[in-house]
Amino acid sequence: MSKFEIKMPKLGESITEGTIMKWSVKKGDVIQEDEVLFEVSTAKVSAEIPSPVAGTLVEILVQEGETAPVGAVVALVLLEGETDDSVSTDDQNTVDKESAEPVPAQQTEAPVADRWYSPVVLRLANEAGIQQDELNRIPGTGFEGRLSKKDIKDYIEIKQSGKTSVARKETKTASEQKVAVPQESKPSTTAAPAAPAKTAPSVPVGAGDEVKEMNFVRRIIADRMVESKRISPHVTTVIEVDVTKLVRWRDKHKDDFKRQEGINLTYMPAFVEAVSKALIEFPQVNASVDGYNVILKKNINVGIAVSLNDGNLIVPVIHNSDRLSLSGLAHSIDSLALKARANKLSADDIQGGTFTITNFGSFKNIFGTPIINQPEVAILAVGYIEKKPAVVETPEGDVIAIRHKMYLSLSYDHRIIDGSLGGAFLKRVADYLEAWEA
Repeated sequence: MSKFEIKMPKLGESITEGTIMKWSVKKGDVIQEDEVLFEVSTAKVSAEIPSPVAGTLVEILVQEGETAPVGAVVALVLLEGETDDSVSTDDQNTVDKESAEPVPAQQTEAPVADRWYSPVVLRLANEAGIQQDELNRIPGTGFEGRLSKKDIKDYIEIKQSGKTSVARKETKTASEQKVAVPQESKPSTTAAPAAPAKTAPSVPVGAGDEVKEMNFVRRIIADRMVESKRISPHVTTVIEVDVTKLVRWRDKHKDDFKRQEGINLTYMPAFVEAVSKALIEFPQVNASVDGYNVILKKNINVGIAVSLNDGNLIVPVIHNSDRLSLSGLAHSIDSLALKARANKLSADDIQGGTFTITNFGSFKNIFGTPIINQPEVAILAVGYIEKKPAVVETPEGDVIAIRHKMYLSLSYDHRIIDGSLGGAFLKRVADYLEAWEA
C-alpha cells in the first residue's frame, strides 16, 4: 500500500504557515489528479490547492479553520490501484515509514527553487524530452505561476508544431486569483482567518431574512480587514486640496493624450506621481513594522485599489512608480485595472506593495477613512473633485472665485507614524497637486 502525503504548500517566499478554509472533498472520496482538494489562506494570499495524484482520500489531518506550517502533512491519499488490504497490520509501521518518503513512481525530477510541479507534469515533460531548465521557463496559468497539465500539453503541442511561444488560452476565476490582501509582518502574529467568526456574537435571523454565505474572496477580505485593525492603531487625517491647476491641465491635454496614447487620461497618474515624490522625502511612510523593528523599503511600489465586477476588491501594484513618467503611470494603471477586471493579473502584479491609494471619488464620495493594507503603514484615499467658491489671494487683494477642490485622507499606523509625520507627508502630497503645471 502506498499513501501519498498531501502537504501544506508554500505560497510565497516569506510564508511559513497556512489555514485551511474549506475542504472540497471528504474522507473516502475518490479524487482525480489536479482536482481541487482544499482552499488555503495565508498571511499573504489565498488559493485552491489541487491534488498532485489520483487515488482515495483516506485521512484528513488538518481540519477546516486549523493552521498548519508549510510542509506539514494535511491529508493522506491512497494511490490509485492500491488497497488497504494490500499489506498486513504487522507491516503497518513499515508502510507508514515508506509513505513519508517521496513516491518514486510519481516523481521523475526534483523541483527546483520554489516552483512546484505535479507528478503528471514531470512525467509529460520527461516523455517529451524537456529538460529541467526548459521546464522552469515555461509560463504557467496556475496559482503563483504553477504549471498545470494543460499548460505542459499546450507547450508540447506548440513546440512540436514548430512554434516557440506559448499563449495562455484560459484564465482563472476570481476565486482562483491570488488576492492582494493585507499581510502581517511576523508569522507569530498571524491570526487564523476563522478567529473573528468564533468571537463575534451570534446574530438572530428574523422571519423573511435572507442568509447568504460570503464567497471565498470576500471571506479573505473580511478577515484581513479585521486583522489590520487589530495589528495597526489607525489614525486618519484629512486635508482639502485646491486642484484647479490639475483639472485645467487634464482638460487641456486629455484629447491629445487619448489620440496619441490610446487610453484615457485620468487623475490617478497625477495622484501616484505626487505620492511617489512624497515617499522619497518621507521614507518612514514607505515602510513596514516587524516587532520593534522598522523596515524602510528600498523600492516605492504603489498599489491601486480596484473594484471588481463581483463587488470584491483587489490591489494591483505599480512597481518602482517613482521611476515612471506620467505617461508610463497612466499605461500601468490602465493595464492593471483591465487585467484585474478580466481576472488576468499575474502573481507579480499584486505583490510587493509599499503604499496604497484608494479612490473614493469615483463614487462621488468626498472622503473616506480607509483601512491599512498590511504590512504597509499608510494608505491614501482620494475624494471627489467638485467646484467650490473660495477666497483666492491676488496682487490686487482677496477675491472669491470658483475653484476645484477635493479632500485627501491618510490613514496611518500610529506605531511608527505620529501626527506630525503623517500630517507633513499629506501636506507634501497636496503641495505637489496644487502646484501642478498646466
